[in-house]
Amino acid sequence: MAGETILVVDDEQEIVQLIQLYLAREGYKVISANNGHDVFGIVREHRPDLIILDILLPGLDGIEVCRQLRKTSNTPILFISCKSEDIDIILGLSMGGDDYMTKPFSPSQLVARVKALLRRNSIREQHQDDPQLVKFPGLEIDLVSHIVRAHGQTISLSAKEFDLLSLMAKTPNRVYKIEHLFELIWSLDSMGDPRTLIVHISNLRKKIELNPAEPRYIITVRGVGYKFNGSAM
Repeated sequence: MAGETILVVDDEQEIVQLIQLYLAREGYKVISANNGHDVFGIVREHRPDLIILDILLPGLDGIEVCRQLRKTSNTPILFISCKSEDIDIILGLSMGGDDYMTKPFSPSQLVARVKALLRRNSIREQHQDDPQLVKFPGLEIDLVSHIVRAHGQTISLSAKEFDLLSLMAKTPNRVYKIEHLFELIWSLDSMGDPRTLIVHISNLRKKIELNPAEPRYIITVRGVGYKFNGSAM
């Protein structure tokens, strides 16, 4: 629904104004920052529902801003950047970003991505009234508080990482095709990039698996996709 607050962080004023114009048309409240250092105070004061974050910022770049935000916040983060190489996309997502768009981008597509991220976040919050605790040997997922414990340690996950893990853990041994799993989590159909899903799966394995190279929870089904191992021991 419209009315949510969106923080746009970019040092190019023209980009900020363009994004603000299109989001305001959809009924969103837009606030902005032109450097990474100001983000933390704005987040504490305004508690935005989503952050659009440029990677190349003066002083503190977007990657580091995201890394620090993820210590205390699961607010959806949409990266925007003129850097389109795979390594930059992977780095942004591995730091906790939920999606990534390269400049120049279509303003209408950016609005669609924003709506999809907000919709997914809203659905997740609505389900917090249904207390559930999903447990497997060495892994515990609290669907209400969004707390994940792996091997006795509390694990920090981004919103999308938590969505992926909880969805698959609630349906153990079900095999998901990559495209279907991507659509369920990102709700973007053809507008998204399935590489985003692959990166998030890799990040999850690094965080919850004792040996990410030989995962016991999230299993690759060759030529198809992934499944959560319901008999993980």
